Amino acid sequence: MQILLLNGPNLNLLGRREPGIYGTRSFEDYLPELIEAFPNLTLEHFQSNHEGQLIDKLHEVGFTYHGVVLNAGGYTHTSVALADAVAAIHTPVVEVHLSNLHAREEFRQKSLLGRHCVGSISGFKLDSYRLALQYFDGLRPKRMGFKV
Repeated sequence: MQILLLNGPNLNLLGRREPGIYGTRSFEDYLPELIEAFPNLTLEHFQSNHEGQLIDKLHEVGFTYHGVVLNAGGYTHTSVALADAVAAIHTPVVEVHLSNLHAREEFRQKSLLGRHCVGSISGFKLDSYRLALQYFDGLRPKRMGFKV
């Protein structure tokens, strides 16, 4: 199963940016653990600080991949265009956040993306990605409408 791990703005600074909120490890340090933990999944990672590049990537994979794990960062709360891109594709998307959005500032408690996703996971730092991948790993491609 082909899964895209799609990270938005400022997530390239994980491990250095506000470690009390986001932790002390970079995503690049964590990715090999995910690859090892999910041998049945083919994981691809893409990160951009640019909204249009995230939308282009969703359009690129949104009709052929088996899943997307999306951490849209601040765009979660502001980007109608990114929410529209998630709604437009057929590939199921799981929204993830490292921090607990409900314990953050009021403007961070609303996700424009969540209603278009199969689920949302927040508050488990980098393990939020692992939990999302467990969802995809438990699905059978046949159930998702894909031919094996």
